Amino acid sequence: MTHSVFIDGAAGTTGLEIAERLAGRGEFELIILDDAHRKDAAARKDALHAADFAILCLHDDAAIAAVAMAEGARVRIIDASTAHRVAPGWTYGFPEVVGRDVVARAQRIANPGCYPTGFIALIAPLVRAGLLPADWPYTVNAVSGYSGGGKALITRFEDDRDIAFRAYGLGMGHKHVPEMTRYAGLTHAPVFAPSVIAALRGMWVEVPLPLAAIPGAGSVDALRDGLAAFYAGSPIVHVAPAGVPDEVLLRASMAPSDRLDLYVFGSADGTQARLVAVLDNLGKGASGAAVQSLNLMAGLPETAGLAL
Repeated sequence: MTHSVFIDGAAGTTGLEIAERLAGRGEFELIILDDAHRKDAAARKDALHAADFAILCLHDDAAIAAVAMAEGARVRIIDASTAHRVAPGWTYGFPEVVGRDVVARAQRIANPGCYPTGFIALIAPLVRAGLLPADWPYTVNAVSGYSGGGKALITRFEDDRDIAFRAYGLGMGHKHVPEMTRYAGLTHAPVFAPSVIAALRGMWVEVPLPLAAIPGAGSVDALRDGLAAFYAGSPIVHVAPAGVPDEVLLRASMAPSDRLDLYVFGSADGTQARLVAVLDNLGKGASGAAVQSLNLMAGLPETAGLAL
């Protein structure tokens, strides 16, 4: 069976990468609007009503408008914007955390943010297992490739090669924080410190833990074992064993990847730990996650078309 897919916003970074993952796959047929019509509201509405699936790669306001255009259609939607990630009636598109069967049945999927993917992957299983408390004031330190900022930031970094590091969100209240808080199961919003480095893609998300000060926290080994048990058998999420090298690199030449690698580092005396997620912000952090959800919704193997 062939499923029709309309990528609304197919000319953007995320849309282009989704199209690349779907290219050559006989299970899907893309509905494509030419340059003269891709921003035309009537043409987009027609495509939304004709498609089996739509993937919205748009800014929040445009995504909300697209959902309104699709009212009354049979189309099942995956929204890659921030607009619906904590909205009623939408399923969070993180199959490993919310359940593959839940994603497979969903009519409306909100694709996770790139930074939240790393944070939630690390914290949600440990809070659920009682290895970390829900009411601890967590912090998140993270760096991403500049592609996560869209065309404007890509142009800025590529035009000004003197930029090596960009810290932002310094006024707090980053748009990713609500989904981090909700899907990690936390009482308090984490303090989130995002930044951008001079690499196109790649992401490091770290949660430092003063274990000796956290009531009821598990040991370093218990945290690692808890993550390994939660993701056992996952073809996408991998938990590194104890004794990994004392170095993790992000390379500017990173190839597209839809993997998510998790690490638990601990001090020799066990009083401190660093939880780390490494991923491609355009892969499991965006386009790869959307294709994974699309596969499940279409009744296909979740890894089809993914770079693992």
